[in-house]
Amino acid sequence: MLDDAVQRENSATGTSERPLAPGLRREQVLSITHYTDKLFSFRTTRAPSFRFQSGQFAMIGLETETRPLLRAYSMTSAVYDDHLEFFSIKVPSGPLTSRLQHIRVGDHIVVNGKPTGTLLLSNLKPGKRLWLFATGTGFAPFASILRDPETYEAFDTIIAVEGCRQVAELEFATNVVTHVREHEYLGEAAAGKLLYYATATREPFHHQGRIPDLITSGTMTADLGIAPFGSETERVMMCGNPNMLADMRKLLEARGFAEGSSGEPGDFVIEKAFVEK
Repeated sequence: MLDDAVQRENSATGTSERPLAPGLRREQVLSITHYTDKLFSFRTTRAPSFRFQSGQFAMIGLETETRPLLRAYSMTSAVYDDHLEFFSIKVPSGPLTSRLQHIRVGDHIVVNGKPTGTLLLSNLKPGKRLWLFATGTGFAPFASILRDPETYEAFDTIIAVEGCRQVAELEFATNVVTHVREHEYLGEAAAGKLLYYATATREPFHHQGRIPDLITSGTMTADLGIAPFGSETERVMMCGNPNMLADMRKLLEARGFAEGSSGEPGDFVIEKAFVEK
């Protein structure tokens, strides 16, 4: 990692490096992958002192002439990785993403050193099947959770579900699952436990439809060849489109599922702080 004193000017913002507010640090961009004209991911260096739990997010962003412009981003990298990784949407008029989408290798982002979030295994009661329901960049926290060996120790089955409008938007999630299954160590832990269900809503695909509808109709579990959804040992994590979250909450609460928190673990948890700007 480069010392702050020798890091070069950040060409993405055009600002020279200045002292940052307490709790903020600069990280250098190592690589960038663009999936579509609306989605991209990027990796940065990681300060040894930065610690987080799988599923958490941090405030990250870019420096401006006045003060850093920050938004909530989930870490998609594993807790043991020596780098940080983030998955982002591109919004042309977004205060942050309109700039962030133009970062280049060697540029710097700003990271708040105090991660937080509700998508933690400790916020769920013990169970047998863990469902990870996501749309779009809402899959980001689940990338970290799927890369954590503790996930496979805690549950007999983990079903990662990603719903997007276009098929190309599923690439990031598909790559994460493939990487986990082929990983030298994680592959063995995930074998026979990790299932993946990708669905598109605006293009032809082998799975089509909205996540709540596919659960309600029983189509998803039938496609996966597993028992119907709804047993008392189901545990659920959700992140993504507000409409999906609202519909899934209604579905779960109608079945008697209780939302969990750090104070009282429950049957499901929801993360609302994902990036759209």
